[in-house]
Amino acid sequence: MKLWKKLFPNHRPAHPYCSALIAAAGSSQRMEGENKLLLPLGGKPVIAHTLQAMDAAPSINEIIIAAREEDLLRFAELCKTYGITKPVKVITGGKTRTESVLRAAMEANKDADLLAVHDGARPFATPELIDRVVEAARVNFAAAPAIPVKDTVKVAVDGVVRETPERSMLYAVQTPQVFDAQLLRAALQSAVEADVALTDDCSAVERMGKEICLTEGDEENIKITTPLDMFLAEAILKRRES
Repeated sequence: MKLWKKLFPNHRPAHPYCSALIAAAGSSQRMEGENKLLLPLGGKPVIAHTLQAMDAAPSINEIIIAAREEDLLRFAELCKTYGITKPVKVITGGKTRTESVLRAAMEANKDADLLAVHDGARPFATPELIDRVVEAARVNFAAAPAIPVKDTVKVAVDGVVRETPERSMLYAVQTPQVFDAQLLRAALQSAVEADVALTDDCSAVERMGKEICLTEGDEENIKITTPLDMFLAEAILKRRES
């Protein structure tokens, strides 16, 4: 362990070592049988855009990709093809997202101060957004980008509305979600041992009673999940290129 960590356990250096953990082991069930991460977007695979964004962010020091076993070689080759310059590890993910991220977290550099968990299917996170969340986590130990919810949201049971939450308090949380490395590992391990189903990594940390700092997100930082999302992604890419 670094000496400053022993002497000042609640302090973060001005430029902490941050490992990016890319969740890329999903089954793409809502993409009509195709691996969404390998679909072409502007002439290159979706995940290539994701990796290049992480590679371009000054706050990221290394990249660990948690992938399906059949994709390990393909993803490793993509890193070479698209000129990823930072150290990269491609590992086999788990049965669930939480297991996959935990495996990636355990493969991160042992001296990593922060872990940035990002969806492989979010190709439009900018280096500026990534750096902003990392800086927030440096100060607050846990941070995530978010945008205000535009639609009215209903809580329903068996198709019957039970509650209408105040919209001004609702946010759609994105990735990367960045955490103190020791905190995230402990939170993920606890969730796996308790067999708790989680949809994001903030939820694992919230289970530990820790607060999450929300930072400004980006409406273009979409997660590609369905075929319709690919049409939107192409439109976003064309707008950015123009």
